Amino acid sequence: MIALGIDPGTAICGYGFVESKGSRLIPLAYGSILTSPNMKMEERLLKIYNELDALIKEHKPEVMGIEKLFFNRNVTTAIPVGQARGVVLLTAAMNHLQVVERTPMQIKEDVTGYGKATKEQVIYMVTKLLHLPAPPKPDDTADALAAAICTTHCVNSIAWRNIL
Repeated sequence: MIALGIDPGTAICGYGFVESKGSRLIPLAYGSILTSPNMKMEERLLKIYNELDALIKEHKPEVMGIEKLFFNRNVTTAIPVGQARGVVLLTAAMNHLQVVERTPMQIKEDVTGYGKATKEQVIYMVTKLLHLPAPPKPDDTADALAAAICTTHCVNSIAWRNIL
């Protein structure tokens, strides 16, 4: 099963494709869709849609995992992240992907064993679990891979098989 993990954002939208074969996790492709702050918002969102759509068509995931929108301090970033998240969800729907939404705490708990893990701990565990030669950069890519790992665990669990 191939899972796509997404860390949505309008400047940097992280993505990671992870294949689950039994208990093995295999990274297939990962990176970030970058947009320029000089672009109009609608151009940034279109770029995210076009690039993500092409990646989905290339790697053919069966499920997409995405962070639930969560903001505790900087509400001004909520709107652009929400816009990017909307485009990502639209892209999933256009490609008939099942979507699994998890909070950042749930993803951290699943990947590190501790829901309040630091960014460095998440990056370390993603690197180890996927046997990557180096930590993924930028952090948004690591977060997307963490979402993909969490999604494979959710989908492979008995409870999720009944839901999906």
